Amino acid sequence: MEVGGIADQVVLLVTTYGLDVVGAVAILIVGWVAAGWASRLVDRTLGRSTKFDQTLRGFFSSFVRYFVLAFTVLAVLSQFGVQTASLIAVFGAAGLAIGLALQGTLSNVAAGVMLLIFRPFKVGDYVEAGGEAGTIKGINLFVTEFATPDNVQILVPNAQIWGSSVKNYSFNTSRRIDLVVGIAYEDSIERALALAEQVAGGDSRVHRDPAVFVGVNELADSSVNILVRVWCDAGDYWGVKFDLTRALKEKFDQEGISIPYPQRTVHMLPQQVAAAAE
Repeated sequence: MEVGGIADQVVLLVTTYGLDVVGAVAILIVGWVAAGWASRLVDRTLGRSTKFDQTLRGFFSSFVRYFVLAFTVLAVLSQFGVQTASLIAVFGAAGLAIGLALQGTLSNVAAGVMLLIFRPFKVGDYVEAGGEAGTIKGINLFVTEFATPDNVQILVPNAQIWGSSVKNYSFNTSRRIDLVVGIAYEDSIERALALAEQVAGGDSRVHRDPAVFVGVNELADSSVNILVRVWCDAGDYWGVKFDLTRALKEKFDQEGISIPYPQRTVHMLPQQVAAAAE
């Protein structure tokens, strides 16, 4: 091909597609800038709320950025005359297929977003959720990490947690402790109640409001069961429970209040007594 012919072809291409190329480049630049601006705007906006976790902020800001870039690419293709409607239909069908294939994973992502927004628990709380119990060590878009009291790691899918009840032992600042102590039927109930109230009230960690409650809880088979009910800070729960249990036992021993063993009274028929005597 002669030089003149090549030059004519170049001029023809520039004349035909030059403005489209310039427009496409302009759209691409504007879309790229707009995507970054929208991403930063979402990140700053969510950062003002204490309900949004850092992971969730990053997720939404990235989602907005790629959403804007996707429309930018479609606009660039449309600039060159490409039918974007068919592309959108193809991408939609592919997205549906991928969604069906990854529905379990996507449900975990959706549940993770809900957990990070509504915050039924936070890192450091001791909870029962999704059939597991432990201290929350981390929450991400797919799984929640637990640590059991004996420091075993458990990873629970977020959908399993979001679809079940959540019992958060660390949510409230105070907790109630119920202790049941059995005394013999021969012992003085009034004396036992007074001693139990004295022991419970003597612990500085026990709250004065609500006040200590003691009462007869049950007339059991072998004992009269005394209920000791106290309130304390959530962080003191186990310490108060263990110490009060020991203190009640030691105080009852000192004052002669017995804690009976389970007993059964056996009545023997006359023929059984005669057979035992032979």
